[in-house]
Amino acid sequence: MELSSNSMKYLFGPVNSRRLGLSLGIDLLPEKICNYNCIYCEVGPKNIFTCERKEYTPTTEIIAEIDSFQAAGKRKPIDIFTITASGEPTLHSGLGKIIGYLKKQLMLPVAVLTNGSLLFDPQVRQDLLEADIVIPSLDAAQERSFRKINRPVQGCPGPEEIINGLSAFSDEFQGSLWLEILLAKGINDSAADIEALKNAAARINPEKIQLNTVVRPPVERYAFPLTENELREISREFPGTVEIIADFDKKKREDVGSAERTEIVEMLQRRPCTENDICQALNLDQISTAQLLSKLAQSGVITKVAHGGKSYYQTSQTA
Repeated sequence: MELSSNSMKYLFGPVNSRRLGLSLGIDLLPEKICNYNCIYCEVGPKNIFTCERKEYTPTTEIIAEIDSFQAAGKRKPIDIFTITASGEPTLHSGLGKIIGYLKKQLMLPVAVLTNGSLLFDPQVRQDLLEADIVIPSLDAAQERSFRKINRPVQGCPGPEEIINGLSAFSDEFQGSLWLEILLAKGINDSAADIEALKNAAARINPEKIQLNTVVRPPVERYAFPLTENELREISREFPGTVEIIADFDKKKREDVGSAERTEIVEMLQRRPCTENDICQALNLDQISTAQLLSKLAQSGVITKVAHGGKSYYQTSQTA
Protein backbone atom coordinates (compact mmCIF):
# COMPACT_ATOMS: atom_id res chain seq x y z
CA MET A 1 0.00 0.00 0.00
CA GLU A 2 1.25 3.46 -0.90
CA LEU A 3 -0.20 6.10 1.34
CA SER A 4 -1.69 9.38 0.17
CA SER A 5 -1.43 12.60 2.15
CA ASN A 6 -5.15 13.01 1.50
CA SER A 7 -6.08 9.94 3.55
CA MET A 8 -3.37 9.62 6.19
CA LYS A 9 -2.30 12.13 8.81
CA TYR A 10 0.25 10.09 10.74
CA LEU A 11 1.49 7.33 8.40
CA PHE A 12 3.64 8.17 5.37
CA GLY A 13 5.56 6.25 2.74
CA PRO A 14 6.83 3.66 2.35
CA VAL A 15 10.16 5.27 1.53
CA ASN A 16 13.59 3.81 0.89
CA SER A 17 15.70 4.65 3.93
CA ARG A 18 19.47 4.40 3.58
CA ARG A 19 19.67 3.15 7.16
CA LEU A 20 16.57 1.00 7.52
CA GLY A 21 15.45 -0.29 4.12
CA LEU A 22 11.86 0.11 2.88
CA SER A 23 10.30 1.95 5.78
CA LEU A 24 6.74 3.00 6.58
CA GLY A 25 6.96 6.15 8.67
CA ILE A 26 4.72 7.01 11.61
CA ASP A 27 4.77 10.71 12.51
CA LEU A 28 3.48 10.95 16.08
CA LEU A 29 3.53 14.76 16.09
CA PRO A 30 2.62 16.25 12.68
CA GLU A 31 2.77 19.66 14.39
CA LYS A 32 6.31 20.48 15.53
CA ILE A 33 6.34 19.87 19.29
CA CYS A 34 9.84 19.62 20.68
CA ASN A 35 12.06 20.27 23.69
CA TYR A 36 14.93 21.29 21.38
CA ASN A 37 15.18 24.14 18.89
CA CYS A 38 18.20 22.79 17.01
CA ILE A 39 20.02 25.22 14.74
CA TYR A 40 20.15 22.58 11.98
CA CYS A 41 16.50 21.53 12.12
CA GLU A 42 15.01 20.94 8.67
CA VAL A 43 11.40 21.16 9.88
CA GLY A 44 11.63 24.86 10.74
CA PRO A 45 10.91 26.78 13.95
CA LYS A 46 9.05 24.91 16.68
CA ASN A 47 5.30 25.37 17.20
CA ILE A 48 5.26 24.13 20.79
CA PHE A 49 8.48 24.34 22.82
CA THR A 50 8.17 22.11 25.88
CA CYS A 51 9.62 19.21 27.84
CA GLU A 52 6.20 18.14 29.17
CA ARG A 53 5.26 14.60 28.23
CA LYS A 54 1.59 13.98 27.41
CA GLU A 55 -0.79 12.74 24.71
CA TYR A 56 -0.38 15.53 22.15
CA THR A 57 -2.16 13.60 19.39
CA PRO A 58 -4.87 10.95 19.87
CA THR A 59 -3.19 7.56 20.18
CA THR A 60 -6.45 5.94 19.06
CA GLU A 61 -6.28 7.85 15.75
CA ILE A 62 -2.73 6.69 15.11
CA ILE A 63 -3.69 3.07 15.83
CA ALA A 64 -6.74 3.45 13.56
CA GLU A 65 -4.45 4.48 10.69
CA ILE A 66 -2.25 1.46 11.40
CA ASP A 67 -5.37 -0.72 11.21
CA SER A 68 -6.36 0.90 7.90
CA PHE A 69 -2.92 0.18 6.49
CA GLN A 70 -3.13 -3.43 7.60
CA ALA A 71 -6.68 -3.89 6.27
CA ALA A 72 -5.84 -2.45 2.85
CA GLY A 73 -2.96 -4.86 2.29
CA LYS A 74 0.56 -4.01 1.16
CA ARG A 75 1.56 -3.62 -2.48
CA LYS A 76 5.17 -3.13 -1.42
CA PRO A 77 6.95 -5.43 1.06
CA ILE A 78 7.63 -3.23 4.09
CA ASP A 79 10.90 -3.94 5.90
CA ILE A 80 10.27 -1.87 9.02
CA PHE A 81 8.07 0.69 10.75
CA THR A 82 9.90 3.87 11.71
CA ILE A 83 8.43 5.99 14.48
CA THR A 84 9.43 9.62 14.21
CA ALA A 85 7.88 13.06 14.63
CA SER A 86 8.04 16.58 13.31
CA GLY A 87 9.29 17.25 16.84
CA GLU A 88 10.39 14.78 19.53
CA PRO A 89 8.41 11.48 19.51
CA THR A 90 9.16 10.51 23.13
CA LEU A 91 7.16 13.56 24.26
CA HIS A 92 4.06 11.63 23.15
CA SER A 93 2.88 9.58 26.12
CA GLY A 94 1.21 6.99 23.86
CA LEU A 95 4.55 5.90 22.38
CA GLY A 96 4.81 2.62 24.30
CA LYS A 97 1.25 1.63 23.43
CA ILE A 98 1.87 2.28 19.72
CA ILE A 99 5.11 0.27 19.67
CA GLY A 100 3.41 -2.61 21.48
CA TYR A 101 0.48 -2.55 19.07
CA LEU A 102 2.75 -2.63 16.02
CA LYS A 103 4.73 -5.55 17.39
CA LYS A 104 1.62 -7.54 18.27
CA GLN A 105 -0.56 -6.81 15.23
CA LEU A 106 1.88 -6.51 12.32
CA MET A 107 4.87 -8.46 13.63
CA LEU A 108 7.45 -6.35 11.78
CA PRO A 109 10.52 -4.62 13.19
CA VAL A 110 10.01 -1.19 14.74
CA ALA A 111 12.61 1.58 14.80
CA VAL A 112 12.36 4.81 16.80
CA LEU A 113 14.23 8.03 16.01
CA THR A 114 14.66 10.28 19.06
CA ASN A 115 16.83 13.13 20.28
CA GLY A 116 17.56 10.98 23.34
CA SER A 117 16.92 13.77 25.83
CA LEU A 118 14.15 12.03 27.80
CA LEU A 119 15.81 8.65 28.35
CA PHE A 120 16.72 9.75 31.87
CA ASP A 121 13.01 9.06 32.58
CA PRO A 122 12.46 5.36 33.49
CA GLN A 123 8.99 5.45 31.90
CA VAL A 124 10.38 6.60 28.55
CA ARG A 125 12.99 3.84 28.65
CA GLN A 126 10.25 1.33 29.47
CA ASP A 127 8.14 2.55 26.53
CA LEU A 128 11.04 1.97 24.14
CA LEU A 129 12.01 -1.52 25.29
CA GLU A 130 9.77 -3.34 22.79
CA ALA A 131 11.33 -1.55 19.79
CA ASP A 132 13.87 -3.39 17.65
CA ILE A 133 16.07 -0.41 16.81
CA VAL A 134 16.39 2.86 18.72
CA ILE A 135 18.43 5.67 17.20
CA PRO A 136 18.99 8.46 19.72
CA SER A 137 21.00 11.60 19.00
CA LEU A 138 23.79 13.09 21.05
CA ASP A 139 25.20 16.16 19.34
CA ALA A 140 27.25 17.51 22.23
CA ALA A 141 28.62 16.26 25.53
CA GLN A 142 29.75 19.67 26.75
CA GLU A 143 27.19 22.07 28.23
CA ARG A 144 28.14 25.11 26.16
CA SER A 145 28.15 23.28 22.84
CA PHE A 146 24.90 21.47 23.74
CA ARG A 147 23.13 24.77 24.32
CA LYS A 148 24.55 26.27 21.11
CA ILE A 149 23.51 23.46 18.78
CA ASN A 150 20.36 22.00 20.39
CA ARG A 151 19.02 25.11 22.19
CA PRO A 152 16.94 23.11 24.70
CA VAL A 153 13.84 24.44 26.42
CA GLN A 154 14.22 25.64 30.00
CA GLY A 155 14.01 22.66 32.35
CA CYS A 156 15.43 20.19 29.83
CA PRO A 157 18.20 17.97 31.27
CA GLY A 158 21.80 18.81 30.47
CA PRO A 159 24.27 16.58 28.65
CA GLU A 160 25.45 14.69 31.75
CA GLU A 161 21.91 13.61 32.68
CA ILE A 162 21.16 12.78 29.04
CA ILE A 163 24.29 10.62 28.78
CA ASN A 164 23.38 8.85 32.02
CA GLY A 165 19.92 8.13 30.59
CA LEU A 166 21.36 6.79 27.33
CA SER A 167 23.79 4.61 29.27
CA ALA A 168 20.99 3.23 31.47
CA PHE A 169 18.88 2.47 28.39
CA SER A 170 21.82 0.75 26.71
CA ASP A 171 22.09 -1.57 29.72
CA GLU A 172 18.35 -2.37 29.68
CA PHE A 173 17.64 -2.57 25.95
CA GLN A 174 17.82 -5.92 24.13
CA GLY A 175 17.54 -4.47 20.62
CA SER A 176 19.97 -2.48 18.48
CA LEU A 177 21.06 0.93 19.76
CA TRP A 178 22.62 3.24 17.16
CA LEU A 179 23.92 6.59 18.37
CA GLU A 180 23.67 9.48 15.89
CA ILE A 181 25.97 12.49 16.26
CA LEU A 182 25.38 15.54 14.06
CA LEU A 183 28.26 17.99 13.77
CA ALA A 184 28.02 21.60 12.62
CA LYS A 185 31.04 23.62 11.57
CA GLY A 186 32.48 25.68 14.43
CA ILE A 187 29.63 24.78 16.79
CA ASN A 188 30.28 21.32 18.24
CA ASP A 189 33.26 19.99 16.26
CA SER A 190 36.25 21.24 18.30
CA ALA A 191 38.87 18.81 19.59
CA ALA A 192 37.42 19.17 23.09
CA ASP A 193 33.91 18.47 21.80
CA ILE A 194 35.03 15.33 19.97
CA GLU A 195 36.93 14.09 23.02
CA ALA A 196 33.87 14.61 25.23
CA LEU A 197 31.63 12.84 22.69
CA LYS A 198 34.11 9.97 22.43
CA ASN A 199 34.06 9.51 26.22
CA ALA A 200 30.27 9.68 26.26
CA ALA A 201 30.03 7.07 23.47
CA ALA A 202 32.28 4.74 25.48
CA ARG A 203 29.87 5.05 28.43
CA ILE A 204 26.78 4.50 26.29
CA ASN A 205 28.33 1.60 24.34
CA PRO A 206 26.03 1.70 21.28
CA GLU A 207 26.08 -1.03 18.64
CA LYS A 208 27.35 1.61 16.24
CA ILE A 209 27.85 5.35 15.89
CA GLN A 210 26.41 7.28 12.95
CA LEU A 211 28.10 10.58 12.10
CA ASN A 212 26.01 13.21 10.33
CA THR A 213 26.28 16.86 9.40
CA VAL A 214 24.05 19.67 8.14
CA VAL A 215 22.74 18.57 4.73
CA ARG A 216 19.25 19.99 4.18
CA PRO A 217 18.40 23.69 4.57
CA PRO A 218 18.62 24.43 8.32
CA VAL A 219 16.50 26.77 10.40
CA GLU A 220 19.61 28.90 11.04
CA ARG A 221 21.81 30.04 8.16
CA TYR A 222 24.95 29.85 10.30
CA ALA A 223 24.61 26.07 10.63
CA PHE A 224 27.26 24.90 8.18
CA PRO A 225 28.25 21.31 7.31
CA LEU A 226 31.56 19.54 7.73
CA THR A 227 33.14 18.05 4.63
CA GLU A 228 33.20 14.33 3.97
CA ASN A 229 36.95 14.26 4.65
CA GLU A 230 36.48 16.05 7.97
CA LEU A 231 33.85 13.52 9.03
CA ARG A 232 36.13 10.67 8.02
CA GLU A 233 38.95 12.07 10.14
CA ILE A 234 36.64 12.46 13.14
CA SER A 235 35.22 8.96 12.66
CA ARG A 236 38.63 7.53 13.48
CA GLU A 237 38.44 9.08 16.96
CA PHE A 238 35.45 6.99 18.06
CA PRO A 239 35.45 3.42 19.39
CA GLY A 240 33.72 0.52 17.66
CA THR A 241 31.74 0.67 14.43
CA VAL A 242 31.32 4.16 12.98
CA GLU A 243 29.28 5.06 9.87
CA ILE A 244 29.05 8.35 8.02
CA ILE A 245 25.39 8.79 7.11
CA ALA A 246 25.50 12.31 5.65
CA ASP A 247 24.50 12.07 2.00
CA PHE A 248 27.54 13.01 -0.06
CA ASP A 249 26.46 10.65 -2.86
CA LYS A 250 26.13 12.40 -6.23
CA LYS A 251 25.79 9.35 -8.46
CA LYS A 252 23.05 9.25 -11.13
CA ARG A 253 20.23 6.76 -10.77
CA GLU A 254 18.66 4.45 -13.29
CA ASP A 255 15.05 4.76 -14.41
CA VAL A 256 12.99 2.73 -11.99
CA GLY A 257 9.40 3.95 -12.10
CA SER A 258 6.94 6.81 -12.53
CA ALA A 259 6.33 9.76 -10.21
CA GLU A 260 3.21 10.26 -8.12
CA ARG A 261 2.33 13.84 -7.20
CA THR A 262 0.84 12.95 -3.81
CA GLU A 263 3.89 10.93 -2.75
CA ILE A 264 6.28 13.77 -3.52
CA VAL A 265 4.15 16.47 -1.90
CA GLU A 266 3.70 14.34 1.21
CA MET A 267 7.44 13.81 1.47
CA LEU A 268 8.21 17.53 1.04
CA GLN A 269 5.63 18.47 3.67
CA ARG A 270 7.84 16.77 6.24
CA ARG A 271 11.28 17.99 5.13
CA PRO A 272 13.08 19.72 2.26
CA CYS A 273 14.57 17.26 -0.25
CA THR A 274 16.78 17.33 -3.31
CA GLU A 275 15.66 15.75 -6.55
CA ASN A 276 18.08 12.92 -5.77
CA ASP A 277 16.54 12.44 -2.30
CA ILE A 278 13.12 12.01 -3.89
CA CYS A 279 14.36 9.57 -6.53
CA GLN A 280 16.10 7.47 -3.90
CA ALA A 281 13.29 7.47 -1.35
CA LEU A 282 10.42 6.81 -3.76
CA ASN A 283 12.18 4.73 -6.41
CA LEU A 284 11.48 7.27 -9.17
CA ASP A 285 13.44 7.94 -12.34
CA GLN A 286 15.19 11.29 -12.61
CA ILE A 287 13.65 12.48 -15.86
CA SER A 288 10.01 12.12 -14.86
CA THR A 289 10.77 13.36 -11.34
CA ALA A 290 12.43 16.52 -12.68
CA GLN A 291 9.47 17.14 -14.99
CA LEU A 292 6.96 16.74 -12.17
CA LEU A 293 8.96 18.94 -9.78
CA SER A 294 9.05 21.65 -12.43
CA LYS A 295 5.26 21.47 -12.84
CA LEU A 296 4.69 21.55 -9.06
CA ALA A 297 6.98 24.58 -8.74
CA GLN A 298 5.26 26.41 -11.62
CA SER A 299 1.87 25.82 -10.02
CA GLY A 300 3.09 27.16 -6.67
CA VAL A 301 2.64 23.89 -4.78
CA ILE A 302 6.36 23.68 -4.01
CA THR A 303 9.30 26.06 -3.98
CA LYS A 304 12.99 25.61 -4.80
CA VAL A 305 15.70 26.85 -2.43
CA ALA A 306 19.49 26.70 -2.56
CA HIS A 307 21.62 25.47 0.32
CA GLY A 308 25.19 24.21 0.47
CA GLY A 309 25.57 24.21 -3.29
CA LYS A 310 22.49 22.00 -3.77
CA SER A 311 18.89 22.71 -4.77
CA TYR A 312 16.16 21.64 -2.37
CA TYR A 313 12.39 21.51 -2.81
CA GLN A 314 9.87 22.19 -0.07
CA THR A 315 6.14 22.78 0.06
CA SER A 316 5.13 26.39 -0.23
CA GLN A 317 3.55 26.28 3.25
CA THR A 318 7.00 25.76 4.78
CA ALA A 319 8.90 28.12 2.48
